[in-house]
Amino acid sequence: MFAKVVGHPMQTDKLEHPLLPVLSRRRMLKQSAIGFGHLALTALLADQSRAFPVDPEHPLAPRDPHFPARAKRVIFLFMKGGPSHLDTFDYKPKLQADDGKELPFEKPRVQFSDTGKLLKSPWKFKPYGKTGMLVSELFPHVAECVDDICFLHSVHGTNAAHGGALLKLHTGSDNFVRPSMGAWINYGLGTENQDLPGFLTICPTLAHGGVKNWGSAFLPAHYQGTPLGVASLPSTEARVKYATNRWLRRNQQRLQLDLLSAMNRDHLQLTGPAEELEARINSFELAFRMQAAMPAVEDISEESAETLSLYGLDEKMTEDFGRQCLLARRFAEQGVRFIQVTHSDSKVQWDQHSDLKAGHEKNALEVDKPIAGLLKDLKQRGMLEDTLVMWSGEFGRTPTVQGTNGRDHNPEGFTVWMAGGGVKPGFRYGATDEYGYFAVENKMDVHDLHATLLHLVGLDHEQLTYHYAGRDFRLTDVSGNVHQEILA
Repeated sequence: MFAKVVGHPMQTDKLEHPLLPVLSRRRMLKQSAIGFGHLALTALLADQSRAFPVDPEHPLAPRDPHFPARAKRVIFLFMKGGPSHLDTFDYKPKLQADDGKELPFEKPRVQFSDTGKLLKSPWKFKPYGKTGMLVSELFPHVAECVDDICFLHSVHGTNAAHGGALLKLHTGSDNFVRPSMGAWINYGLGTENQDLPGFLTICPTLAHGGVKNWGSAFLPAHYQGTPLGVASLPSTEARVKYATNRWLRRNQQRLQLDLLSAMNRDHLQLTGPAEELEARINSFELAFRMQAAMPAVEDISEESAETLSLYGLDEKMTEDFGRQCLLARRFAEQGVRFIQVTHSDSKVQWDQHSDLKAGHEKNALEVDKPIAGLLKDLKQRGMLEDTLVMWSGEFGRTPTVQGTNGRDHNPEGFTVWMAGGGVKPGFRYGATDEYGYFAVENKMDVHDLHATLLHLVGLDHEQLTYHYAGRDFRLTDVSGNVHQEILA
């Protein structure tokens, strides 16, 4: 950094730093003039990179959507491993009738592994609600909420492997590092609470894409997700570490932070716009504010016994995921824009290549009551109207058997459901074929899912762009259509 130039303005000015050579203004300008163009170009490109209008000093300030939003916030319930649509929400009577027979059409050209003959579902389905939605006996509590749910039965992806499928669902790309959907929404809308992150992920998995699934990639770092705990630890550990400072009083921390901020701002004045440094400054400020706000939201001790029971915190099998869902509601109440809740057991995920019955029964038992509790709690608080809840795995499972009693990965057609936030309640959309292998009716690829999700929060997926590496990027890349038919 240049030292202060001293001396009479009519004299040859010298630098007051002993390690720098004597340099006149004229000589400095002559030698560095070519750099001014570089600085100007850097500033110009920095401005262009913000293709969506954002205040760099307040990047998480709430922003108006492109058009009136149906949902103010999103809670994404992610079932890692790929739950079977055929055994949960997409009943196939033909599959039940043809158990043990050969699949009467060609399997996908690219498969994760070999599978055999057709395998019926070991669970019974029955109608629920005023709409008569068919739901598996695996989800008796969620079944009570079907009149609030919009089932999307024709979602399909591009990758049969966990890593690629997770990245595709979370970021829109299975082969490049791209910002996650939570980061895009955070970038587009900001957050309603400046004392909390705009994007939180509760107990996320570190496998199959890991931090990339909630990262911001080339978007500024303040839009990335803030993880609370990890999937391998109980949800009681889902807390922000070091949220309180035991060594310094708040006014002392404020003085330290002000000094650091002033030094960083001085550096920005010399170097020009630098998104990494701006993001670092904003992260320090947010961390300071979070010290007061975060512990209160994480503390569930004042919740009523009825609420704790609603989420299943009074039962061993449902306690862990129930706490995650309850935290999601509490953060949603406080204005956090995007909250992800992950169900992932490192030993028994939803990835039943064998022992389908035991694995799915364990997993469903852990999440069924908490999910229903979340939907009921949001509804009774009047929050479901403007909160979009989305449930999904990274893909579905095959109707053909793997081994003796398992199902393989199937990205060709699977079920995602949404509730609240402007979708049609008690509605089924799209369909897979009569065995549930391929999406065949009102097909909805992952880019369509993302385009529709953004539309529900008031964002035009074609306008929500970011200029990087010479081109404009978006969550839906160069495709994606909003499926208007599911909008209420």
